[in-house]
Amino acid sequence: MSVRHILFSSEHVTEGHPDKMADQVSDAVVDACLAGDPFSKVACETATKTGMVMIFGEITTKAKLNYDQIVRDTLKKIGYDHKDKGIDYKTCNVIVAIEEQSPDIAQGVHIGKSVEEMGAGDQGIMFGYATNETEEAMPFSHLLATKIGARLTEVRKQGICPWVRPDGKTQVTVRYKEVNGEMIPQSVHTILISTQHADGISNEKIRADLMEHVIKPVVPAKYLVDTRYVLNPSGRFVIGGPHGDAGLTGRKIIVDSYGGWGAHGGGAFSGKDPSKVDRSAAYMGRWIAKSLVKAGLVKRCLVQISYAIGVAEPLSVFVETYGTAMGKTEEEIAEIVKKNFDLRPGCLIRELDLKRPIYNKTSCYGHFGRQEPEFIWETAKKLQY
Repeated sequence: MSVRHILFSSEHVTEGHPDKMADQVSDAVVDACLAGDPFSKVACETATKTGMVMIFGEITTKAKLNYDQIVRDTLKKIGYDHKDKGIDYKTCNVIVAIEEQSPDIAQGVHIGKSVEEMGAGDQGIMFGYATNETEEAMPFSHLLATKIGARLTEVRKQGICPWVRPDGKTQVTVRYKEVNGEMIPQSVHTILISTQHADGISNEKIRADLMEHVIKPVVPAKYLVDTRYVLNPSGRFVIGGPHGDAGLTGRKIIVDSYGGWGAHGGGAFSGKDPSKVDRSAAYMGRWIAKSLVKAGLVKRCLVQISYAIGVAEPLSVFVETYGTAMGKTEEEIAEIVKKNFDLRPGCLIRELDLKRPIYNKTSCYGHFGRQEPEFIWETAKKLQY
């Protein structure tokens, strides 16, 4: 038996973080395009700084869009309604630099091709991960960091802690016992929260409210054993949002996925329609990994899929079980994957119903580990083997 004890940390950010704000704007554009034209091809990036939001990229769609309104509505929903918070949706400058998708890409990927023949929108490697350490099949450290971040926004929007401002980050370190590759959470070692706040609020008030209204409602008491709390360690966080830091789509890909567990191919999810396998195949990878864990075939696993632009069949499929496979070899599990999941881009888009305008909901608080009705990849598939 192989046993070791480790510490592992995962971070998350709130929807008011400038990078997350950019992700939400980009996915609001994706949703608007797909709502008007399910066959839209979208690659939309967002950049933001003080008083400014710029969207740029390549979009081909029949939908009629008011990009300026999409940007402002997204900022308003987040809560950026005054320049003192970092940006004001009413007065900020919105810059639009959008062109159409390259015809070189279109002819190689989807023009004149059936669903089964449709090629990948780009080359690349995508990963999915799942673990039995939580009911959601997500890493415990990342799940807690995500839920604390979501709660931080909840107490702001519900007025429970009216001094909280939109920008914020969380980080959770968990004590793990690893037994033959299986990760077993023991307790929470450290909770770090840095939240933007109104001017004039004392650090004592901030820390007391975070403990009472954010941490305690989220983290099960049995895990709070000798836990260290690091709350607003800089001592002051009034200047935040795009005023405090620039924001850019795709800079929080680990926050979006598994909090540093497993692996990541490097491609952002937000701002892309499902023909971009950076997004859609990552969702399929998660579906595969979670299905394997929930079927009891493995205790945790990592799935890698690779593609070439314009080619339908993946170049490779790999399953890592960390030595936790139960009754099957990794080669046999890889064959189970191929038997139960069609990994051609057009087919996985059809299987997961990815042409719907569902993406703004994914753009903060995680693309995985949430039982939302639109997230088909979070409902484990019954496997045939």
